[in-house]
Amino acid sequence: MTKAKKAIKPKAIAGKKILKTVTEQLTASLTTLKDHLGEKEFEKRIKKAAKKLVSGIKIKAAKKPAAKKTAAKAKKIIPVKKKAAKSALKK
Repeated sequence: MTKAKKAIKPKAIAGKKILKTVTEQLTASLTTLKDHLGEKEFEKRIKKAAKKLVSGIKIKAAKKPAAKKTAAKAKKIIPVKKKAAKSALKK
């Protein structure tokens, strides 16, 4: 049996990118704390903090621009004046 791959949603991709950037920024800014806690404990705490920070962010899917409708505009029909048409027939 073959496993069906699920399509990755754009929201999931955006969420992972945001989580990664927050994790990198926290790691860079809290280097002194890394020395006190140790590598493993520091990574655990950074992951937890990043998840909590990102959980409040609402991610909107990028909208694709709507296709422009190129339907031809209907020409306005101008009625012929009846008086002018009748006078042309009489002559």
